[in-house]
Amino acid sequence: MASWTGVKGSIAAFCALFISANTAIPAQAGSSPWMQTGSATSQPIGHYEFCQKYKSECNVKSKAAVAPRVTERGWAAIRQVNAAVNREITPITDQELHGRDEVWSYPQDAGDCEDFVLEKRKRLMKKGFSASDLLITVVRKPDGEGHAVLTVRTGQGDFILDNLENGVKLWTHTPYRYLKRQASYNSGRWVTIQNGAEVLVGSVGN
Repeated sequence: MASWTGVKGSIAAFCALFISANTAIPAQAGSSPWMQTGSATSQPIGHYEFCQKYKSECNVKSKAAVAPRVTERGWAAIRQVNAAVNREITPITDQELHGRDEVWSYPQDAGDCEDFVLEKRKRLMKKGFSASDLLITVVRKPDGEGHAVLTVRTGQGDFILDNLENGVKLWTHTPYRYLKRQASYNSGRWVTIQNGAEVLVGSVGN
């Protein structure tokens, strides 16, 4: 059984990241600062294969809950992880690295956008963030190319960690069309994003 000292330490660490009365990054006016998710949808093949290898990471069930507000220390951790992974990992396509497409894996020193997302998610979970608030998200770039980013659910809005951008931005301040993401209630399920096209800067095809 954990000692009371250990329990107090865990509570203190959690409170250092969450439950702040202050908004470190304010939600913006206009479009909703949160994505509106819809029905269950298809799981990307790369994530399906990743789940066959890392089964425990894809069966995390969570009760529906409001995303926590993040403290200044929590935002510092988010920014640090985003910048560090972007700096440490060299972008490379799956074809170049594995000889085929859609291979989702934890990167050693190189990887594609999904690999960046997986690494950031893993590092933030080690810092105390919940799996239900760190959601792999599939988007479409303005040029029509598919892309993956990490959505961090917070009480201040949904924020995006992107290997193409060192800044952590509210999802409505990115140039993407949002298609689908992991379900917050089950890390192995995916759901549609109903208001994903409303924030697009410009227009792209389906």
